[in-house]
Amino acid sequence: MLPILDINQIPRDLSGLSDSEAVALCELLRARIIDAVSRTGGHLASSLGAVELIVAIHRVFRTERDRLVFDVGHQCYAHKLLTGRAGAMDTLRALGGLSGFPKPSESVHDAFVAGHASNSVSVAIGMARARTLQKEDYHVLALIGDGALTGGMAYEGLSDAGGSGEPLIVILNDNGMSITKNVGGVAEHLARQRLKPQYLNFKKGYRKAMSILPLGGHIYNVTHKIKTAVKESLLPCSMFEDMGFTYLGPVDGHDVKGLTRLLSYAKDLQGPVLLHVRTVKGKGYPPAERNPDKFHGVGRFCVETGELVQPAGEDFSQVFGETLCRLAEEDPAVCAVTAAMQGGTKLDGFARRFPERFFDVGIAEGHAAAMAAGMAKQGMKPVFAVYSTFLQRAYDALIHDVALQGLHVVLAVDRAGLAGEDGETHQGVFDAAFLDTVPGMTVLCPSSFQELRSMLRRAVLELTGPVAIRYPKGGEGSFRGDTGPTASCVLRPGRDITLLGYGGMIDQLLDCAARLEADGIDAEIVKLNTITPIDMGPVLASVKKTGRLLCAEEAARAGSVGQRVAAALLEQGAALQGLALADLGEGIVPHGAVGQLRALCGLDGAHLHQKAREVCGHGG
Repeated sequence: MLPILDINQIPRDLSGLSDSEAVALCELLRARIIDAVSRTGGHLASSLGAVELIVAIHRVFRTERDRLVFDVGHQCYAHKLLTGRAGAMDTLRALGGLSGFPKPSESVHDAFVAGHASNSVSVAIGMARARTLQKEDYHVLALIGDGALTGGMAYEGLSDAGGSGEPLIVILNDNGMSITKNVGGVAEHLARQRLKPQYLNFKKGYRKAMSILPLGGHIYNVTHKIKTAVKESLLPCSMFEDMGFTYLGPVDGHDVKGLTRLLSYAKDLQGPVLLHVRTVKGKGYPPAERNPDKFHGVGRFCVETGELVQPAGEDFSQVFGETLCRLAEEDPAVCAVTAAMQGGTKLDGFARRFPERFFDVGIAEGHAAAMAAGMAKQGMKPVFAVYSTFLQRAYDALIHDVALQGLHVVLAVDRAGLAGEDGETHQGVFDAAFLDTVPGMTVLCPSSFQELRSMLRRAVLELTGPVAIRYPKGGEGSFRGDTGPTASCVLRPGRDITLLGYGGMIDQLLDCAARLEADGIDAEIVKLNTITPIDMGPVLASVKKTGRLLCAEEAARAGSVGQRVAAALLEQGAALQGLALADLGEGIVPHGAVGQLRALCGLDGAHLHQKAREVCGHGG
């Protein structure tokens, strides 16, 4: 047996591993993943469930050349360990450390950025077609979970890829949802027979022989049609075969020997192949197997007990869920909609108490928005709870289905602003701009739990038309007040400079103002409770008094509140002696703790203090 003593001695080329060595390697990887994630937090259950699958892929393919496209990428930790990153696993999701998702800039073995769901087959068929057009020789694989198949884009990709004829392998990691149920003993027997080595070798040899014989192509087509007719009389129709795929499965996703054999077979087929693999989420770690949802995305935990090292306190998501329950008690028209994020958006309580008014539509944000529009049109009051970064995929429905008819759909935009350790794909920094382009939209921005409670009540029960409430990840800061139903207000009076902000940035501006006061600079803070439309009255009055403006926000620069305010001030002829916009530039922000990212991007109190001094002409 190969003497793998520790994780750093794993060979780059796994093709020479024996089956027993591969099994031992899987156990080593699983232990290392559990240990690393217990220290860093991360997506544990998904990665544990895919260990044997990842090892089998690396035994058959060379990912520095062959392209492995992950869907979402929650399953990629074993892949990172096998591609030279084992020594850095303790930096997972930390600022400057390994990303929690595949990232091409991190390794040549990572084929494509991942973070959102349902796109892998589309990306993979694009790569396969590029390979064909460029006359190159490499394999393309898409690894997609059954959850991602709830997104419509997955079927668009499967439909196109299946009909393309391009050599491509789609691996369906099925850890919960039954895709095509094969019923009865005959069906199960035939499924087993089709996956035996003797049958697969015969099938491959038969195809080769028929391609050589003069009438081989005609004979093969006739026998293939007969075989298909017999099979379909005994087995339910496979939608994947109808799409044009050679379907293999379902197979045991924790049998590394069998997976290696099937992937080797699929590698030789000249066309689209779908390998259906059944796995157990959290495999090998009992707490994760018992509670895979809890360990899907988990903070630091004790390996022995599975308990979190620092139990989470009350946060904005929890306050949202509790408040929505109270509103649903008052008004039977209130409904909750989520796109596979029931736990993340803290709608578990709503689902238990009002099951008939709770709708989880799967990873289908566009559908969720359109469905909410239909509910609103017929008199219901739907609240669609969605992470900012996932709401991007519903933009068309927001305009076409919600805004054009002025329908009262409420968007609870969770993780607005910097989302932290999940990195570039999850930072909620674009919604402030794109929501402003939706006709008739009102966008509210609470800075405290109490403001979230009062704003959600107004949004659901009092306002009309499309409304979005965007709130940050985590708990509230030092600001605990409620500035009431005003669209904007002066939070702190001053005479030397206007500090403008909203949402989670108010704490940083209060810190900045305190630092300026120590310098003898009197800062006025104007707080925006509504960023679409912007109430310019208090802003204009403050700027006319101070002559200087610093606008700070956790948002991309293009279409930002700062740009809109600056343009409005110019239109109204406001004379400014100094102006500065503190934001996230192009909006591509790496992974790390939110506090670290604010400092990195110049949005913490200390950096804002320095920038405000410069606006006031105090230099360094």
